[in-house]
Amino acid sequence: MRLKPHQIEIIRRAVAELAGDDAQVSLFGSRADDNARGGDIDLLVEVQHHVDEPAWLSARISGRISFRLGGQKIDVVLSAPNLEHFPIHYVAKKQGIAL
Repeated sequence: MRLKPHQIEIIRRAVAELAGDDAQVSLFGSRADDNARGGDIDLLVEVQHHVDEPAWLSARISGRISFRLGGQKIDVVLSAPNLEHFPIHYVAKKQGIAL
């Protein structure tokens, strides 16, 4: 995994602030691969409750983390009981490394 401890803490704190303390966050994509280089930070955020405005929540999480990491590009895939799951959700869950 190519994240520093302080980056992980920033991500975990932002997800908890916006999605709740029970939200789980995992890293997937190129940053989960120690042999890859560069790339944005791809996150799977899983919440156990109904999300009324998923696009807004995803954008807020991405924006807050990006701001706190100095403009790093952040992609957030959101999973909640009321949301449809797409192939990216299964890939993220399979490849994901819990933070």
